[in-house]
Parts: sequence; structure tokens; C-alpha cells
Amino acid sequence: MSAPRQRALARRQGGMLGAIWVLAWPTMLEQCMQTAVQYIDTAMVGALGTAATAAVGATATVNWLLGSTVSAVGVGFLACIAQACGAGDTDRARRASAQAVLAVLCCGSVFTALPLALSGQVPVWMQVDPDVRALAARYFFILYTPMLARTATIIFGTVLRAAGDTRTPMRVGVWVNAINIVLNFLLIYPTRTAVLAGHSFTVPGAGLGVVGAAAASAAAYAFGGVRITVTFWRHPDVSPRGLPLRPDWAVLRPCLRVAFPNALQRFGISLGYVAFASMVNALGGVSTAAHTIANTVESAFYIPAYGMQTAAAALAGNALGAGDRARLHRLARTILPLEVALMAVSGGLLFAFAPALVGLFSRDAQVIALGGAVLRMVAVSEPFYGVSVIIEGMLQGMGRTVMPFVCSLCGMWGVRIAGTWLCTRRLGMGLTAAWGCMIGHNLLLFALFGLYFLSGRWDPMRPATGGA
Repeated sequence: MSAPRQRALARRQGGMLGAIWVLAWPTMLEQCMQTAVQYIDTAMVGALGTAATAAVGATATVNWLLGSTVSAVGVGFLACIAQACGAGDTDRARRASAQAVLAVLCCGSVFTALPLALSGQVPVWMQVDPDVRALAARYFFILYTPMLARTATIIFGTVLRAAGDTRTPMRVGVWVNAINIVLNFLLIYPTRTAVLAGHSFTVPGAGLGVVGAAAASAAAYAFGGVRITVTFWRHPDVSPRGLPLRPDWAVLRPCLRVAFPNALQRFGISLGYVAFASMVNALGGVSTAAHTIANTVESAFYIPAYGMQTAAAALAGNALGAGDRARLHRLARTILPLEVALMAVSGGLLFAFAPALVGLFSRDAQVIALGGAVLRMVAVSEPFYGVSVIIEGMLQGMGRTVMPFVCSLCGMWGVRIAGTWLCTRRLGMGLTAAWGCMIGHNLLLFALFGLYFLSGRWDPMRPATGGA
């Protein structure tokens, strides 16, 4: 959807609130589907036992590390394309799309080779229980075989969202998730007899367990990469067809200036997640399983935050590209209170149903009690975290990525990692203390982003502007 069409539709649906909704709801639905599949994956693997859950969850943070680094590259194209669309410069938007193709080829190749080569060492570095290291390594290897396709899904999806098209990535996500669910049923469990409405029938299965879960995800990722590439190539607004696939430094340099701090931020944050998970894994199998399940449950309650962040980034970039300061401030006045309200409701629901939600994924009473406790702790911080997510999204859309980089790394390494190391390694405390440090990290981000926003330095169009 081009920027003029997007604005026309938004006017018919209620001005700024309509524009936010047009961009946010497909992303929210896409994330709901992804979270539902994540829930199903975790529940299906959890049925195999705590060891299987630990094998899958132990390398999840490395997955975030690589995926978020690729996403950071997409942020550079997001800012460029959102601003170009806001200015009505379709030629520049298409040139940026051509550079995104090069980015997919380069990043996808590197992030396929490295994980495959290091798959055997990753569980060792993550301090996974020796009994499940071999299984975790096989899961990790299979999961990263289609990384080129996953890179295409991430970067091309970001390009389409920057152009105001959030529905295409949503549709592709629906297909990916549906394929993953079907293949999970066929690959994880052995052939079995099921009874429905009094009738027995045979359900075929390969009985591959954790390896089957990895194969199902890999096949779904491969399909998604091919599907979004074809759709992207045919897109009326940002298709790179007819443009040379070689470096265009007039477009690539500003994209890299935005992407580089964001890549450092995401790499540093994800590396922090790896260090955090490594310390949690050292607490034992129950803590690892509770942590893995709690992360899975919590992800559903962040959907309003990240759906709104997509809208904030695209609309802030459009406003800057059009040189419309009034529209930029109207966006901020509308989306921040809306986000706080949504996350307050989300946090309340998480607090109320935390133990029951953990119980969907594990029958172990210790895992349920521990997972429910940490989820109720983090539920209180949800509205505060939502504020920092929205402000960061607006800054990304405007190409201002240095300040989020500094704040995020200070919070991750100064509060979460240092605090968790002190609590678990020196004071002998457990998972609840580690999650307390994570909450401290979230609250620090709220304070830093909030103060930056109130200072006015977030607005690149203000008179005598300064700051990152």
C-alpha cells in the first residue's frame, strides 16, 4: 500500500487512530499466529518430557541473536523506504528495495554457514545439561538449514511494512504457521490411534520427536521465504524488478548508517540474552524448563507493543519524509496513551492466568509453580515496557538509532546481566532473582526513553534540534 493510499484509507477510518490501526492490526494478527504456533510447538515438545523442552529451549537465545541481527539490517531499509514513501519518492523506495535483495543474499549466506558450522558447540557454550547436548545440537542444525529463506522473510517483510503493506507479511506468516502445525503433528509423534466422536482412526506419524519439530519448522521457514520473495518481487510499490542488483551507495550508505547502530544494539542485546540464558541453564533442568515456558507465554502478551511499534515506525518515517511535524506529534500523542492502556490490560491478564498458562506446557508441578511466579512478577512491568517499545519504533522510522543502542546496552549489561550474575553466581539465588533483574532492565528503559521523549530531542524537525 503506497503512502497516499494509506493516508486516504486512514482518513476514512478516523485520522491518526485509523492510520495506526491500518498498520498495526495485520502485524498483531501475524504475531498472534506466530505465538499460537510457538505455544503449540512448546506444548507438543513438552509432552515428550522436561528434557525435550530443555533441548529446544536451550538454544532459543542464540536463535534470537541471529534473527535480531538480521532484523537490524531491515531497520535501515525501513527508515529509508518509510521516508521515501512519505515524500512520494517511489524511485528511491524501489532502489532501496534492490539493495535489500543484496542484503538478503549476503546476510543469508553468512548466517547459514556460521550456525551450521558451530551447531555442535552452541549447546556447550550455553551450558546445556550434558544429557541433552547432542539432541539440542541436532535441533539447532536442522533449524538453521533454511536460514537464507528466513532472512528473506525478515528483511522483505520489513520492506513491505515500511511501505505501508503489513497484510502481505501477515498472509505469509499464516501460511508458515499452518504448515508448521501440520508437519509437527506428522513428524513429532509416531503413528497412533485417535478417537473422535466415538470413531477410531489412525493418525500417521514419523515419531521423530525433537528432530521432527525442527524439520517441521525448517520446512515452514523455507516455504515462507520463497512465498514472500515472489510477492515482494511483484509488489506494485517497492518491487526491485528492472533495477541492477549491485551496490547503490547513494541509497546504501544512509541505510547502513541507520542499520549499523541498530545491528550493534540487537547483537549486544541478543548476546546478553545468550549470557542470561546460560546463567539460567546453569540453575538446573527445572529452572531451564520454567524459563523457556515463561518466555513462550510472555511473548503473547507483548503482541500489542510490537504491533503498535510497526505502525509507529512506518508513520513516523512517513511524517519525517513529508516534513510534517504536526503529524509526527499527533502520532506521538495518539499512540503512546493507547499503548499504555493496551499493555495494562495485557499485563493484568498475564498476572491473572499465569499458572494456568504455564500448565498448558508442562505437567511438572515445580515448573508450573516457578514459571507462574516469574510471569506474575513481569506482568507488573508490561505498561512501562510498552512505552519504551513505541518510542524506539518512532526513532527507528526516523533513522535515529544511536540513542536506543546506548540505552538498551546499558540496561542489558549494566542491570540484567550484572545483576543476574551477582544474584545467581555470588548470592546463590534462583530464577525469580534473575527475572527480577530482567524487570529492572525494563524499568530502566522506560525511564531513559521517557526522559528522552520529554526533553524533545526525539523530534528531528524541532528548531535547533540536537541529540542522537
